[in-house]
Amino acid sequence: MKLRQKIIVLAIAPLIVALCAIAVAVRHQAELLSQQQRASVEAAYVASKEAELKHYVALATHSIAHLYESGRQDATAQEEAKAILAKLDYADDGYFFVYDLEGNNLMHPRQPELVGRNLWELRDTSGNPTIQRLIGQAKAGGGYVRYLWEKPSSGKVAPKLGYVVTLDRWGWMLGTGIYLDDVDAAVSRIDSQISGNIQSTMLWIAGIAIASALIIGLCGLALNVSESRVADAKLRALAQRVVRSQEDERARLSRDLHDGISQWLVSIKLQVESGIAKLMAQASSPEVARDSFDRAATQLNDVLGEVRRISHDLRPALLDDLGLAPALDHLAQEFADRTGIATSFEVNGNVDGLSDVGNTVLFRIAQETLTNIKRHAHASHVTMRLSGDKVSVRLVVADDGTGFDVARVAQHPKRGIGLRNMHERLEAVNGRLQLSSSAEGTQVIATLPRL
Repeated sequence: MKLRQKIIVLAIAPLIVALCAIAVAVRHQAELLSQQQRASVEAAYVASKEAELKHYVALATHSIAHLYESGRQDATAQEEAKAILAKLDYADDGYFFVYDLEGNNLMHPRQPELVGRNLWELRDTSGNPTIQRLIGQAKAGGGYVRYLWEKPSSGKVAPKLGYVVTLDRWGWMLGTGIYLDDVDAAVSRIDSQISGNIQSTMLWIAGIAIASALIIGLCGLALNVSESRVADAKLRALAQRVVRSQEDERARLSRDLHDGISQWLVSIKLQVESGIAKLMAQASSPEVARDSFDRAATQLNDVLGEVRRISHDLRPALLDDLGLAPALDHLAQEFADRTGIATSFEVNGNVDGLSDVGNTVLFRIAQETLTNIKRHAHASHVTMRLSGDKVSVRLVVADDGTGFDVARVAQHPKRGIGLRNMHERLEAVNGRLQLSSSAEGTQVIATLPRL
């Protein structure tokens, strides 16, 4: 995986993780809210039903109050009261029932087959004694009881909330109830709505995550395309500079060969031809031709020195054989001998450990700097310092010349080529070039990190 792709992945991954964490937190909080809302709605619904049941029983007792409170306990009064209660109903499944305190059903308008039967031992599907619990609650002063009972409209057993009281003088338990399956249905609808909202929220979060990932990916792609174009342009410019540098180096080498070695070789050729001619003319006196051959030998020594100088400029053997410090020391001595400018070199710390490319870069920086000093600085003294520590190796070249405007030279299309070459050499090996100049002199600092 390429570095840019890794960066894009590292940008998308935390976003996806964060959105997933948000989704989990939102879902958890929504489920807690759903449970709380369900409990709240169920409690409120049941409370309203309880109040409603208590009101129904109060109406029922009021409807037979004229019989009950008359003090009559005969069968006729009780039958009249049961008839009145049997006619009282509400909704589809709302009715009243009457039992005696021994569990005998005295009145049941929706299930007349139960009248006259003793249901004391009746138990629901969970094994709970239904009638015993109702009578027990009635004897305790009345109240609410939850139990299971057949729903008349559907014929199925459903949860029911009943409210019962006692009519002590007649020995009755009077009660009514509301089936709670409607409550469960209402709560289920609430659960369904909340589940739908949670699902919608999760889809929104997923959509945001996908959209964000796509946006980051597209931005990364656009950045890659833009950087590729910039890199291509820089590569073309670099290739042009490389070609130009090669041509400049070839032109310099051609001048050195033509102006120096070529002229010396022509002169040597003429001296040898002159010596040969003198030998042939005066074979008995070879000392006559000696001066010509001596001058030719001297010029051959000069040619050899020039060849060594050109070879040293192209690639110094000392750099490969002895290392950077001896090569720079030799370069300083050679520069002083050639130009007459006092040049000193010193080494501090550990300067070993650079790669061959790093050594070559620092050597070329020193060469380029000394060449610029010779051409433009009008300096009388040059100092070269090579120092190293655990992190980097630094080369400092300072002179006491006239200085120059760094900004103008760096921006000049022709005069800044040398400086640009120095910058590019160092950037290629993660190095850094610092340049300062004033009327008191110029200082060039090249720093390379250790491998």
